Amino acid sequence: MRKFLFFLRLHWMKLLVGALLGFTFLFPITMYVGMDYYERRSALSQFSMMLPWSFFGALFFVIMYSYFLFGARGFGGIANLGGGAVKAAEVRVRWSDVIGMEEAKREAWEVVQLLKDHSRLQKIGGKVLRGILLMGPPGCGKTYLAKAIATEAGLPFLAVSGAEFNVIFMGTGGSRVRSLFKRARAMATMKGGCIIFLDEIDAVGRTRSMDIGFGAQTDYNNTVNQLLVEMDGLQAKQENIIVIGAMNQAESVLDEALLRPGRFDRKIYVDRPGLADREALFRYYMSKIKADAAIDIPRLARRTVWKSPAEIENIVKESALLATRDKRDLVSFKDLSEALERVELGFKKLKTLTPEERRRVAYHEAGHLVVTYLLHPTDDVFKASILSRREGLGVVYHQPREELHLDSRERMLANVQAALAGYVAEKMKCSSTSDGVAADFRNAMALAHRMVWQLGMGSNGFIGDYTILLNSWQFRGASQGDQLSDRMKDRLNEETQRILHECAEQVEQILRQEDAILERFAHDLLAKDELEYDEIEAVFAEFGKTRSRPPTAPA
Repeated sequence: MRKFLFFLRLHWMKLLVGALLGFTFLFPITMYVGMDYYERRSALSQFSMMLPWSFFGALFFVIMYSYFLFGARGFGGIANLGGGAVKAAEVRVRWSDVIGMEEAKREAWEVVQLLKDHSRLQKIGGKVLRGILLMGPPGCGKTYLAKAIATEAGLPFLAVSGAEFNVIFMGTGGSRVRSLFKRARAMATMKGGCIIFLDEIDAVGRTRSMDIGFGAQTDYNNTVNQLLVEMDGLQAKQENIIVIGAMNQAESVLDEALLRPGRFDRKIYVDRPGLADREALFRYYMSKIKADAAIDIPRLARRTVWKSPAEIENIVKESALLATRDKRDLVSFKDLSEALERVELGFKKLKTLTPEERRRVAYHEAGHLVVTYLLHPTDDVFKASILSRREGLGVVYHQPREELHLDSRERMLANVQAALAGYVAEKMKCSSTSDGVAADFRNAMALAHRMVWQLGMGSNGFIGDYTILLNSWQFRGASQGDQLSDRMKDRLNEETQRILHECAEQVEQILRQEDAILERFAHDLLAKDELEYDEIEAVFAEFGKTRSRPPTAPA
């Protein structure tokens, strides 16, 4: 009975219009039955003349109503916004299925418990959370986490993209916001609660500003205002509705009013997975394919630093395609390694090089390999190749051993040295260099320039970020240009060149000392085209060399 009364309250206007339309059609039919033959013929002739005009008038009304009230989505209009409500049982994302975001899960679990039973919180005077803002890089599982919250709480799930509120017709955005929250309140009344998921909320919740013409910004401001009003309405009526917003950008792009307490009360950062999470992700996705049981999953996790869950899933799927292409029944470690390289480095290109070009490329990549292995404090070398990928004729693939959130001076210098190693090796072994060093020079000069101009890592004693004196209007007067003298620019550029020359000298010294290893790797690359991690380790072990490690702090 309660649901029936709620249905009447929700649809009384439709029922009334239907009854009036029914009376409009039934009354003429009743009168028509009571007429004689000639009266019926006369009535039918008059009706047949009015019928085309009535049909076209009704069609025109429906089209204009659909477009001006619901926007360019046509007859479905706002009723189809977000594809409708999805029942919790149909989402089918259990809490155990959410992998690779343990910290975010811990914060979100409190919300799940409150949605299941928030009476205990209300007894002590607390207020239920009404909004959660999920932030983080794309592909890290924000939508997946929102679905898991809906599944665990057992509530309907309304998923809408922020871009769906922005259309060409004025006033449509606010209307769609009202309709969305009206549907959510109806679902909350029927099912005991509802979750609204606003994906890419920055498309509808950006900071409001003054309109500079044509009314577009005013209409956007009205959409944001309506969203603010609706979220305030949730707080006032204490309905069991929670709004989950997700975006890839920083929260500063959103309007300040959206971020205040009472709207989005909790902010959860869904970051890229760490080492343990990446290992769990590989085990989860590889359980869905037929893979060799001897695959070293911890090594895969170490090779995929800063990879998102979506990228890891893509690597596993790509490896299955490679195994299928080669007509094998099991995915091997080689397939996974090749899939990772395809995602990271691009497809191999079979270019025909002259013997001299292949020799030059081999020494170039061997120089990168030896210097990175022996001098770099944080990175491991996982592969060296002289097969073309993207724009390059060869590559040395190296990655940090763990997630690093800061770059020390030692690491940045090692990156400069590794970048210059190909140039130095070519110069030593081929008597001249080639344009293959162009990309390496760009990387080395960019790093050295940043060290001196921005980070105070030079040896000349200059401290500060000098780029703001060139680029920031805060340090520029009217028609005065930048506030950095030509003499200061020269000194900073000289320090940049000094770092580059010192790094090149150190690289040349290490390559001359380890000439036998350089020759060995160049020979192996010419013979095999590619060297894997184990082959590289074996060569260095043969020569009694170990990888560079960062110095340990004194106890």
